[in-house]
Amino acid sequence: MKGKLFVAIGVSGILLVAAVIGLIAGINHHKSSSNEDEDDVLSTTSKSVAAICAPTDYKQACVNSLNSVANNQSATPKDLIQTALNFTIKEVKAALEKTATIGKSANDSIHKMAVEDCKDLLQFAIAELQASFSMVGDSALHTIADREAELKNWLSAVISYQQTCVDGFTDQPELKNAMSNGLLNATQLTDNALAIVSAISQILTTFNIPLMNTSASSRRLLDTQGYPAWLSTRDRKLLASQNNAKIRPNAVVAKDGSGQYKTIAAALAAYPKNLKGRYVIYVKAGIYKEDITVDKKQVNVFMYGDGPRKTMVTGSKSHTSGYSTFRTASFNAIGTGFIAKSMGFQNTAGPEGHQAVALRVQSDMSAFYNCRMDGYQDTLYVHTHRQFYRNCVISGTVDFIFGDSSAVIQNSLIVVRKPMDNQQNTVTAHGRKSKHETTGLVIQNCRIVPEEKLYPVRFKIPTYLGRPWKEYSRTVIMESTLGDFIQPAGWMPWAGNFALNTCEYREYANRGPGAKTDKRVKWKGFKVITNRNEALQFTVGPFIQGNQWLKSTGAPFFLGFKN
Repeated sequence: MKGKLFVAIGVSGILLVAAVIGLIAGINHHKSSSNEDEDDVLSTTSKSVAAICAPTDYKQACVNSLNSVANNQSATPKDLIQTALNFTIKEVKAALEKTATIGKSANDSIHKMAVEDCKDLLQFAIAELQASFSMVGDSALHTIADREAELKNWLSAVISYQQTCVDGFTDQPELKNAMSNGLLNATQLTDNALAIVSAISQILTTFNIPLMNTSASSRRLLDTQGYPAWLSTRDRKLLASQNNAKIRPNAVVAKDGSGQYKTIAAALAAYPKNLKGRYVIYVKAGIYKEDITVDKKQVNVFMYGDGPRKTMVTGSKSHTSGYSTFRTASFNAIGTGFIAKSMGFQNTAGPEGHQAVALRVQSDMSAFYNCRMDGYQDTLYVHTHRQFYRNCVISGTVDFIFGDSSAVIQNSLIVVRKPMDNQQNTVTAHGRKSKHETTGLVIQNCRIVPEEKLYPVRFKIPTYLGRPWKEYSRTVIMESTLGDFIQPAGWMPWAGNFALNTCEYREYANRGPGAKTDKRVKWKGFKVITNRNEALQFTVGPFIQGNQWLKSTGAPFFLGFKN
């Protein structure tokens, strides 16, 4: 049936176009007159292009991207989506070429570094767009539900890469504007592609076009213990093992020379070509002052230590010492499928270092168990893709859990530290830029507490659950214990009224003195969830595609609600 996926779509092309038009008619029924010009664009193009572009926010850009197939009567929805993605790839490549020219205006080391960051980020963007293009063309590997989730995941990451590039230019507005304008076409087209994928999925579901059927049993959220679907049986045993001596690593790192390598970097450099399965690295107790990056080619790395206070990766790069936030991380996890267990990651720049990341995670389908992330401002950078944290300790002051990933932090201790004078604490700062992104930050069954130094002055130094870094910032705190030092308002504005109507901040079934919601902010973007079914969408199962997670064979965690 999988092999017939897009054949079915092609055969049902007329039905699909009619379905799209019908659905879009409903979507557009209440649109304001400010969008009329955009809607008029669709009246002058073919019906198939109009149907595909109707759900997008940048319709003229969408129509332009599909000009090459607009008059092709035999073009299927698959052809149209691939054409849109291919056009987007070309625009991102064009933006990458412009980066060198724009970068000539950088007048200091930190902005020159930001230019180099942009080059790296746009390469990541191109790679994930190309993967999306290939996936649309491959009709044999996934059910449509799996395909949709994967495409949304990748396209959301592309938007994040583009925005991270622009954000790197902090103190040179003209350079930031130039980079933003250089990326304008690419960002609009990426947003359009994400909107199209979302709409196609709705139509296929609504009109029951014959595709690979996802059975109810595979979609069910289990109340029992489980592991993510991306973990193999061997991986689960590795995570469940209470005795690391039973694990057979591919590489052993020890500062005292008792292992194969003295540095983590050397063990990663030995990553074998054409690897099948996991590359397991055991890092013995010690403080490793290294700048570590698990690069995109180093997939399926499993790294474990002797405990989060015994095996520690540390660094001290910060914004004030001349680094872009993107470059300050002591440890960077990029390669897909990275797993860490019983390790610590820290940045020792201190509060005066301002932005100083301990751990940056870009790795899709990554998991962290029994780990520590310690810093002050910007400690844990949950940059992109799907991430899971369990039984971890995360400490910091300002925006210390931030980024634009789809991340769930479960059964963890979140420690708020004492900041610099005249600073306020904000636990989270999510960076969702587009309403079409599937990203968000979920904190479930955690405890948010003050550190010992903050405790005596916890009522004098305001502490908030978060603030909206980008227009559609999404953060959900649920089933967690909130200390008495959390401000009654709960959430803090970023600047003026920015994003207060468009953010998506939610609280559900929390407990503790800081969980009272009667004095919470009155923003349009904030809501206390009272309906259990509404909160369900933010649990591990549906939020990071855990709908196929299997029953646990060891270390517990839950797919649905704790209670």
